[in-house]
Amino acid sequence: MELTEIAREVRKDILLQVYSAQSGHPGGALSCADLLTSIYFDLINEGDKVVLSKGHASPALYAVLAEKGFFPKEELTTFRKINSHLQGHPSLLKTNGVDASSGSLGQGLSIANGMALAFKMDNKPNTVYAILGDGELQEGQIWEAAMTANQYRLNNLIVFVDYNKLQIDGSNDEVMQVAPVKEKFEAFGFFAQEIDGHNFEAIREAVMKAKAQEKPSVIVANTIKGKGVLFMENQVSWHGKAPNKEQYEKAVKEL
Repeated sequence: MELTEIAREVRKDILLQVYSAQSGHPGGALSCADLLTSIYFDLINEGDKVVLSKGHASPALYAVLAEKGFFPKEELTTFRKINSHLQGHPSLLKTNGVDASSGSLGQGLSIANGMALAFKMDNKPNTVYAILGDGELQEGQIWEAAMTANQYRLNNLIVFVDYNKLQIDGSNDEVMQVAPVKEKFEAFGFFAQEIDGHNFEAIREAVMKAKAQEKPSVIVANTIKGKGVLFMENQVSWHGKAPNKEQYEKAVKEL
């Protein structure tokens, strides 16, 4: 199956989870669906790690893991249910395939740093991928972690910023300016690139360039919140809201 078709299935399963739970975060899960599809179906090697720092986008991670066979797809309808292993934020202890518990925004890059440093200390060739939200860049810990990544020359760390420019309370510009993102990471010692986060070829090319560097890398992925469902696209109201039956059926039909 081609990446575009896999990503389409992933988006359907994101909607299925949020609709089944009548709870969750569809907008930011849909915006990073192509990034996660690329990582898991095109880029990852055995032993690599993935940290979804923006843990509220867990439906995207669960959809990809189910597609990869880590657990049956039928279990996606248990999302956010009591005693389900698919909780609102990823849990390393509960869910097969999850590499890091996440969701307390700002912490994921620190976790990824630790993994990358451990790989270096053990002389392992593996890569750590971290996916940050753009609103998450307002957390000071992100920039402390960026300094740490540069200090230890973590060239086995590749950071994606899911740059959809919207967060729970409005646009990044309204809440707290995060731009210019690429230039800020460059100032912290990162090799920085900016791409279309929905272009699989661009994602692969950027990762290949990142792997050739002797410093940590960031890929600022310009994305669309709610990507793939027209009535959700670029609408901050779909950050953390579940569709009703009519909306769900319309969205699935569109996909």
